[in-house]
Amino acid sequence: MTSVGAVVQAAASGDAGAWGKLVDQFARLIWAIARSHGLSVSDADDVVQTTWLRLSEHLDKLRDPERVGAWLAVTARNESLRQVRRVRRDVPFDPMVDVRRPALVGDIDCAMLTKERDQALWRAFKTLPPNCRVLLLMLHSDPALSYEEVSASLAIPVGSIGPTRGRCLDRLRSDTGLQSCIHDDQVGSLRRNAS
Repeated sequence: MTSVGAVVQAAASGDAGAWGKLVDQFARLIWAIARSHGLSVSDADDVVQTTWLRLSEHLDKLRDPERVGAWLAVTARNESLRQVRRVRRDVPFDPMVDVRRPALVGDIDCAMLTKERDQALWRAFKTLPPNCRVLLLMLHSDPALSYEEVSASLAIPVGSIGPTRGRCLDRLRSDTGLQSCIHDDQVGSLRRNAS
């Protein structure tokens, strides 16, 4: 079996077959990361295409070709976040929604608490080491990636994925800013979901 690094080097030297192997191995990963950011199919397609473009521009400059999966995951995440910002700027208007109807107080409270919790979660997530962020994004993508796909993408043994995931989630749970925004029942849910 050819190593990922050798495939990257072959692709960098112009081997179309090697490029095809990279696409076959990592296309699902990039798609999953883009969709995990809540992007529409067309916006996710844009992220996937841009991620492959970025790889083609940097293919011969990668410091560690064996970790091209992690490089692609980080690039796909960054491109997804750029796309999310672009989409937020273009707010569609629905003429069927009565903008004069006042929002219910309960709706506003719930929305504010959810937003506060989500912001605390992302702040805590950003404090995690890069390897934890990439691993958690990959494991919680939609569609889900198998441990074998994650192992191949990140060049880590399948047997270490679960324990590493557990340590990353423990670090996330221990963030004091996040703890203050999550109710006891949600913390329990986080613990159950991590098991």
